[in-house]
Amino acid sequence: MYTVGYQGNIAIVDGTSKRKYGKLSVTELMEKGLYKPALCAAIYSKKEEVLEEILSLYNEKALKKLKMPEDLFKVFGVNKFPDEIEKVILV
Repeated sequence: MYTVGYQGNIAIVDGTSKRKYGKLSVTELMEKGLYKPALCAAIYSKKEEVLEEILSLYNEKALKKLKMPEDLFKVFGVNKFPDEIEKVILV
């Protein structure tokens, strides 16, 4: 959720954000306005209903409504992550 990038099969993670927000649920992240981490958590969960929940919560506050959960990926610059991460580096 707090990955800032990848170098091959190594995930580069924002350690401060992970420590501060790492135990929050997707809904709690959304309530705090942390949409991108919430979206990443939803992708990681692989549960379509969680993506739908994020879309609904986003549309409640957004001026421009989105139609599909995949539209959130474009808005927040989130891509699916690599399947095999071998190492994590906290920065």
